[in-house]
Order: sequence, then C-alpha cells, then structure tokens
Amino acid sequence: MSNKILLKTKKEKEIIDITDKINEILEKQTKSEGLIYLFVLHTTCSLSTADLDPGAEKDYLTAFEKITPNEDYIHPHNPKHFPDHFLSSLVGTFLLLPFENKSLILGSWQRVILIEFNGPREREIYFKII
Repeated sequence: MSNKILLKTKKEKEIIDITDKINEILEKQTKSEGLIYLFVLHTTCSLSTADLDPGAEKDYLTAFEKITPNEDYIHPHNPKHFPDHFLSSLVGTFLLLPFENKSLILGSWQRVILIEFNGPREREIYFKII
C-alpha cells in the first residue's frame, strides 16, 4: 500500500501532530484542491483535529482517562487494554479534510492529530486524495 503514513509512537499515551506530514503529502499531489481521506489501520489509536496550545496534550489525555469507566472488562485478548479500544471507537479512526492550493484548510488553532492510547507502537495511516 503506497498511500500510507508510517509513525512510531514513543509513549503509552500521547498525541502526535501530523498536520505537517499531511501538508507534505498534499504538496506532492497533482490535484491542488479536493479532500484527503485519512484512516488509521489500528484499534487502539484515533485521528482528530485539536487545539494544541501548551499543556493541551496533557489535558486531552487526562480527559480521555476520566471518561473511561473503570470496570471489570471481559475483553478476551487483555481486559485491561479494552479502554484503549473503547477510546479509539469513541474518538474515531478516520477524517475527511478539505485542501486548497495543496494545503489543508484548517481553523486558526486546528491541528490534525493521532491519539495513541496503547503505545509505543508503529502506526499506519492510509490516505486517499479525492
């Protein structure tokens, strides 16, 4: 699969800004405007947009931890790891973003992020230009 972004996360839980990587991909495309579809090929991380002011990463990770119920999960693979799957499903595994002049159209403070819930791992993000 040639349309993919490979990332290596470094921490168990972290947020990685991938905005610049996506803009680099768009700069190499023949289309100057359209949509880019992004899909992460994993069940314990997510994609989203976010404001990444200083301290925001910690705030997001703290909020994710607080909204995850502390239960006796029965996930057969590893019950302690089920909250990572839950958060991935809740936040989402894909984005569809507009671009113009070979650059993402984002709000002033918006960045495109990968949210790691079960690292460190190598992550793959498939992309398609529409």
